[in-house]
Amino acid sequence: MPSTPRNEASWPVQDAKARFSELLDTCLAEGPQVVTRHGREMAVLVPAREWRRLAAGKRQTLKELLLTDDARGEIPLPPRGSLKSREPVDPG
Repeated sequence: MPSTPRNEASWPVQDAKARFSELLDTCLAEGPQVVTRHGREMAVLVPAREWRRLAAGKRQTLKELLLTDDARGEIPLPPRGSLKSREPVDPG
């Protein structure tokens, strides 16, 4: 027996497949809808306008990321001369 339609923002995958038009209408009217499989969230259906807004959000390039203060840090280096030197190996 199929599940009854939900007023929640969560849809089991079998309901989402069987009632895709309703899922889409609910998404457009109420916002993002979560699709679950075996009770675990697997996907989210969002209105196209919301998707474009999220996709257009500030995405840094690798260069921009490396040039930010967040990417900079101190690398802990031992003081010079504090490590013992090894004896040279005799090749012969």
